[in-house]
Amino acid sequence: MFDKLTSTVDFHGKALVLRAERQRTIASNIANADTPGYVARDLNFKDAMSAALSGKELPGSARPAATAHPAHLPLTPREGTLGSSMGYAPQVQPALDNNSVDLDRERGNFVDNAVRYESTLRFINGSSRTILSAISGQ
Repeated sequence: MFDKLTSTVDFHGKALVLRAERQRTIASNIANADTPGYVARDLNFKDAMSAALSGKELPGSARPAATAHPAHLPLTPREGTLGSSMGYAPQVQPALDNNSVDLDRERGNFVDNAVRYESTLRFINGSSRTILSAISGQ
């Protein structure tokens, strides 16, 4: 019975972790907009959420050691956490230095993801308040 009460919070909790991971990835893309040879990454939220709901491990704070270039920070989550969900962002206009970051797209994605992150927090807050009011009998 308790799992029925917390299933909504669990769902939104997983979504919140994935939104935070996508925000980190987008921020990495923006930070490396002037890095020659940098390849923009993005998280396929739908695939990642499906994997999270099927019981696979969510991304954590650990970063892998391998990178595309020695000067780059690691961008991919731990192996097996997001699987095929982490991919490359589409390259609209190639740059002379082979950098695939489109700042306009990344800024738009950053704001969109931030709004969705905030709405997920609000859903969690609303669900928690509903459960607490039911427990207290109000």
